[in-house]
Order: sequence, then structure tokens, then C-alpha cells
Amino acid sequence: MDENDGATDVNSEALVTGEVSPEPHSSMEEYYQLQNELFLWTLLLMLVTFISVWMAYSLNTALNYLIGACSGVVYLKLLAKSVEKLGREKSKVGKNQLALFIGLIVVASQVDQLQIVPIFLGFLTYKAALIAYMLKSLSTT
Repeated sequence: MDENDGATDVNSEALVTGEVSPEPHSSMEEYYQLQNELFLWTLLLMLVTFISVWMAYSLNTALNYLIGACSGVVYLKLLAKSVEKLGREKSKVGKNQLALFIGLIVVASQVDQLQIVPIFLGFLTYKAALIAYMLKSLSTT
């Protein structure tokens, strides 16, 4: 019995029991599809919220929200790149993305025309989009 016979037996057992791991290529395609869908949800929620804040408060407050929301999208993109590298180049997600948020809040606190609360809530828009996506996916399964 050579080494290939043992490998064939393991592969055929995995096929029978259904314990076949997905191919890395299809997993990455699935990850990119999820990433694109999350960005779409974030941009949609950002647009709806921007218009709502503009109508309910003022253009200045809505623009402050938009600054925070755009920063949240950039943060989400940086986080997605970091997660994509996970396992290939590094073993954990870095904390450098948080510097974007800290810098944004520092700038907002120093500039008189910027309001911290709308910027902070705008930054959190990506989290609301994640929750909305999760609820949608739970309801469809």
C-alpha cells in the first residue's frame, strides 16, 4: 500500500461524511461578495440617514453626519483589508484602523464648525448597516 492509497481513502471518507472543506478560492469569492453587500448596505443607510437628518435638523448637522459616515466607510474598508490579510500575512487584526476614528474625533473637537455627536453617530452608521444585514440574512434563512 503506497501513500496515495491512504490519501484517497481519507478523501473518499470526507466526501461520504460531508466533511469537505470549501476551496479557498470560493471562500474568498464569498468574502468579497459579503464585503460588497455590506458596503452597499452602509451606503444606502448613509444616504437615507443623511437626507433624514437634513430634513429634521439642518444642512450643517447633516454634513457633519456625512463626514462621520464617510469616515466609517473608510474604517470599514481598512478593516476589510486587514481581515483579508488575516491568516496569510498576519495572525491578528491590527488596531491601526482605530487611529482614523481617534483623529476624526480630535479634529471635530478642535474645529468650531464641526459637531462631535453627529460625526460620532455618522461613524457608527457602518455598525447599523451590519446589524441590518445580519437581520436580513437571519430572516431569509
